[in-house]
Amino acid sequence: MTTTTIIWIICVIAALIIGAVIALWYARNNAKSMASTILEKARLEADVLKKNEVMKGKEEGLAIKSESEKQANARMAKAQAAEAKIKQREMQLNQQQGDLQRKKNETDALAATLEKQGLALEERKKEVDKLEKTVRDTLEHVSGMTAEEAKERLVESLKDEAKTAAASYINDIMDDAKMTANKEAKRIIVTTIQRVATETAIENAVTVFHIENDEIKGRIIGREGRNIRALEAATGIEIIVDDTPEAIVLSGFDPVRREIARLALHQLVADGRIHPARIEEVVAKVRKQVEEEVIETGKRTAIDMGIHGLHPELIRLIGKMKYRSSYGQNLLQHSRETANLCAAMASELGLNPKKARRAGLLHDIGKVPDDEPELPHAMLGMKIAEKFKEKADICNAIAAHHDETEATSIYAPIVQVCDAISGARPGARREVVEAYIKRLNDLEKLAASYPGVVKTYAIQAGRELRVIVGADKISDEETEKLSTEIAQKIQDELTYPGQVRITVIRETRAVSYAK
Repeated sequence: MTTTTIIWIICVIAALIIGAVIALWYARNNAKSMASTILEKARLEADVLKKNEVMKGKEEGLAIKSESEKQANARMAKAQAAEAKIKQREMQLNQQQGDLQRKKNETDALAATLEKQGLALEERKKEVDKLEKTVRDTLEHVSGMTAEEAKERLVESLKDEAKTAAASYINDIMDDAKMTANKEAKRIIVTTIQRVATETAIENAVTVFHIENDEIKGRIIGREGRNIRALEAATGIEIIVDDTPEAIVLSGFDPVRREIARLALHQLVADGRIHPARIEEVVAKVRKQVEEEVIETGKRTAIDMGIHGLHPELIRLIGKMKYRSSYGQNLLQHSRETANLCAAMASELGLNPKKARRAGLLHDIGKVPDDEPELPHAMLGMKIAEKFKEKADICNAIAAHHDETEATSIYAPIVQVCDAISGARPGARREVVEAYIKRLNDLEKLAASYPGVVKTYAIQAGRELRVIVGADKISDEETEKLSTEIAQKIQDELTYPGQVRITVIRETRAVSYAK
């Protein structure tokens, strides 16, 4: 490369550098000019915004001032109205004060008149006392006794006669009342029982499903137990398939579920198609049928008993009683029987038989609730009846039929008596013999544990406990205390149907021999 070429290249580079510098200078000047323009424009916009905000603030201030003046005027109007009311009240008080002053003047005048009359009566009383003293002195002189002695003798004579007559009258009344009350009570109860015809044995809810042959057990169990698991899951009932010939046991605490399982099994076995999908379909269908049957049973029962105006939920609970039993006695049949007894007894006593029948039918409604609260069935039944707007006397009769609350309704003792009649009649209830004997032994042992007790006897199927005590160990006053203590301990420690009557007997025997 020649020197001329190098110089030429250097000149070109120098020219490029000078051009770039000139371009940068022009760009810088343009940028400064644009920045100045933008700053000026921003300053103008800021001034406009500032003026707008100032105008807006002034407008808001005027609005606030106007609103404050309105509120002040409103307060002033209220104050003026209150002042007017106060003035009116002041005028009324002044008028009342004038009336009171006038009445006071009239009272003072009346008091002065009464005072004058009182003074006149006092003078009259003094004259009467003087005359009475004169008469008393004359009588004492004639009879030879003072007035106090005559009064005491007369009072003693009348007192002795009154005591004798009263004692005789009270004894006659008590004897007559006891004879009449016992006779009348027996007549009413016997008449009531005779008027109500009932079955002597009640069927219990079915818990055993009978089959024609044991081959059906395998079909019910299914491959690897899938059918029986599906049936238990759908019904909530434990299905026990054991070596019992031609029988399958259905175990569950809910009798409605147990009935659903029984009916579903019956349809499945009759149809022959047993598989999980079919089981769910049949159980849903049967559950709907049972619910409809429950409602229909409740309606039919209410119509048969002549009871109207029951809440639909109460009717459903009455229908559920069909699948509930107590000591082997069907609850619906027991409630119907109690209702009829209550109506008959109310008629004998001159009361309303419809109310009595209603209370008797609903008295055990607390045994079939949808949930399981920790309450006695009588108290739960009262709460259910109150919830569905039953009358107070019906609710009290339900709550008091086991003495768990005070009886304030006249129908409460009727329901209590008829419930006991229905549960205690022959064939009404059944229980395991071993449990029955154990309950009687527990009653006797509990009473025998008290000091002074000689012998104990559980009688009337465990409904009465007779306790014989030594006359030399326990006084008459202590026998009442012992009876109460035994009753309280039985309530706290034992489980029993109905109620148990405790009779403590104390007798003194004097034995002599003639030789």
